[in-house]
Amino acid sequence: MAPASSKTVCVMDASGHLGSTLVQRLLQKGYTVHAASQNHDELQSLEGVCSDTKKLRVFHSDPLDYHSITDALKGCCGLFYSFDPPSDHRTYDEFMADVEVRAAHNILEACAQTETIRKVVFTSSITAVIWRDGRNPMPSVDLDERNWSDVNFCRKFKLWHALAKTLAEKTAWALAMDRGVNMVSINGGLLMSPDLTIKNPYLKGAAEMYEDGVFVTLDLRFAVDAYMCVFEDISSYGRYICFNHSINYNEDALKLAQMLVPPSASSPPHESCFEDTRVYQQRICNQKLNKLMVGFDS
Repeated sequence: MAPASSKTVCVMDASGHLGSTLVQRLLQKGYTVHAASQNHDELQSLEGVCSDTKKLRVFHSDPLDYHSITDALKGCCGLFYSFDPPSDHRTYDEFMADVEVRAAHNILEACAQTETIRKVVFTSSITAVIWRDGRNPMPSVDLDERNWSDVNFCRKFKLWHALAKTLAEKTAWALAMDRGVNMVSINGGLLMSPDLTIKNPYLKGAAEMYEDGVFVTLDLRFAVDAYMCVFEDISSYGRYICFNHSINYNEDALKLAQMLVPPSASSPPHESCFEDTRVYQQRICNQKLNKLMVGFDS
């Protein structure tokens, strides 16, 4: 019989749309889940998801508090990690980049010290891939998992989300390799969650992403499938660019803009907006993930 830890996993932060959806999918697949969040109040809704209290345990866990992380990881074989800014500082700035780096350091160090942990799925972002000096002209080959955003470029143009994700992911990879932690990262596009607004820090530089052919989005259901696939497939490794839709023509861009800005807060698009027929070639590749997910039972 497999040890209990072989089917026990931790989801952190479990209070957001991605985390809570992951918790539900894992429970459906028979896992025991440690749902961890720094905002315990937001986790109360999860407690009604599973009638078996032995299958779902809720933890208050601050990524800047090492001991609270180790408590949540105890007995787990895996961790699904994503960083959510603290409730008292929701905006991304240079300070938040430092916070996210410290959180990544604590998480990987705690995983290294947890003997039962066999795999970590680390949430990063496509913003940690796409930003570099001399954006134009575009490269002759598509951007993929080998590319990293230039931190000096991010600082120069105050792309704080990209800076935070790049530095945090690099910190996580350095620790994972040094401590022998089996880690994969998901570099996701703009997550199309129900609470998405124009204020999402991912959207800083959206016009440039669009023109460069790297403005891509990620549906919540597809995201959860990708996380489950990279966790359960023993052949998964390294970074995975994750998206299932590319915004590369005007109609798509307008549709997204109308979704992000409430009708009462926006003026009708000018007629000239609808006359723009340019199509920007997609310049980012998710082939590595697509190959892994062939035949994955969602």
